[in-house]
Amino acid sequence: MNLPVILLFAGTMLISLWATVRLKSIYARWSQVPASSGASGAEVAAAILDRAGIRDVEIFPHDEMLGDHYDPMHKRLVLSQQNYHGTSVAALGVAAHECGHAIQHAQGYGPLHLRMLAVGATQISSQLVMWLPLLGYFTGLLYQALWLTAILWGVIMLFSLVTLFVEFDASRRAKVILGQMGFVGTAEEVNGVRETLDAAAWTYVAAFITSLLYFLWHLLPLLTGGRRDD
Repeated sequence: MNLPVILLFAGTMLISLWATVRLKSIYARWSQVPASSGASGAEVAAAILDRAGIRDVEIFPHDEMLGDHYDPMHKRLVLSQQNYHGTSVAALGVAAHECGHAIQHAQGYGPLHLRMLAVGATQISSQLVMWLPLLGYFTGLLYQALWLTAILWGVIMLFSLVTLFVEFDASRRAKVILGQMGFVGTAEEVNGVRETLDAAAWTYVAAFITSLLYFLWHLLPLLTGGRRDD
């Protein structure tokens, strides 16, 4: 493994690590600050969904910290125990963000539906990019395998790009709705929600940067006729 490969791997790992550590730090800080409304994350989620006329989405607690998500296939809004029961600024921000995804789904938000359609292809691509160069090397079809690897990294990169639109839009909706419904009101609370959701968004930015760099790393040598040692 040569120096450029090491730098690429280490650089992308550091970007992802920085985004994750930053999110955990900011979330930990604002999870200690109670929102003045006194509402829990579950109560906020229920109120937001009801206001949006969404009554077929169930809200569930689970044990994984920061594993909060909206499941569009089963119409489930899943919150960690800390955010489901918690009344902190961070808990309300996360709950409202996941509601943003439910609203996107109900309104037919294009990027969300595109991401849903691409999930399967992206998961397969993530597995294949690890093995295709080796398969090409042992079968004598290295050039074809490298082209296919570049294309699959392009699929992963485009999925990450669409995810950015989905996540930033959900956060935008969350910030607006929390203020409109009076769940956060003070400048400190508004700032706490913004910092928490922006920190979460940076993890998706890091994922996009990583996929973009790997896509270019595989594609450019093929386009320019250069050589690259894997």
